[in-house]
Amino acid sequence: MEINHYIDHTLLKPESTQAQIDQLIQEAKHYHFASVCVNPTWVSYASASLKESDVKVCTVIGFPLGATTSAAKAFETKDAIKNGADEVDMVINIGQAKSGNFDFVEKDIRAVVEASGDKLVKVIIEACLLTDEEKVKACQAAKAAGADFVKTSTGFSTGGATVEDVRLMRQTVGPEFGVKAAGGARTLKDAQAFIEAGATRIGTSAGIAIVEGKEAKGGY
Repeated sequence: MEINHYIDHTLLKPESTQAQIDQLIQEAKHYHFASVCVNPTWVSYASASLKESDVKVCTVIGFPLGATTSAAKAFETKDAIKNGADEVDMVINIGQAKSGNFDFVEKDIRAVVEASGDKLVKVIIEACLLTDEEKVKACQAAKAAGADFVKTSTGFSTGGATVEDVRLMRQTVGPEFGVKAAGGARTLKDAQAFIEAGATRIGTSAGIAIVEGKEAKGGY
C-alpha cells in the first residue's frame, strides 16, 4: 500500500481557522490521504467539502482528556456522525485506567461503539501516561468493547507515538485489529518505522512532508 493511504491528515489545534481547514482538505484531496482528522466543529464543513472525493472525515471524541462521561461521549459520537463523520477517534477515561478500573474503561468505549453504528471507532489510549501493563489492558478493553482500532496518543499530552508502544499494541490486539500511531511521525522514515512495528494508520500533521520525503516542522 502507498504511504499516503496510511495517513490521517490532522489538524486539531483549537485555534485552527477555516482557511487552515480548507488547506488541510485540499491537501488531503491532492495526496489521496486516508482521511482528514478535525475537531467536531469542522465535521459538517469537511464532509461537504470532501463529498466527491475518496478522503474520509475523521473526528475526535472526548478529546483530548477523555474525562467526559460515557453519555456525553456517546452523544458527541452520534452528533459527529449525523454531521458526516466516517470515523471517530475517542479518548479512553485515563483516570479510570490508572485506577485499575478497566471494566469502566471497557463500558466507556462500548458506549461510543454502540453510538457509532457501522462507523470506524479508534480508541486513543494515551500511551505516554500508562505503564506497559496498563497499555495492554487498555488495548484488551478496546477489543472487548467492539472497537476497530487502538491509537497511541492524542498528540496533546506528554508524548506521542513510539515504535515500542506500537509494537506492544500490535502484539496485544493481534494481526487483524487496527493500530494507529499518532503524534510521532515527522518524516517518511518515522512513518515506515511505525508501519514495520505494526501500525496500519498514521495520524500526523506532517503528511505532506512524509510523502515527499522531507522533515516536517511544528506540532501535531
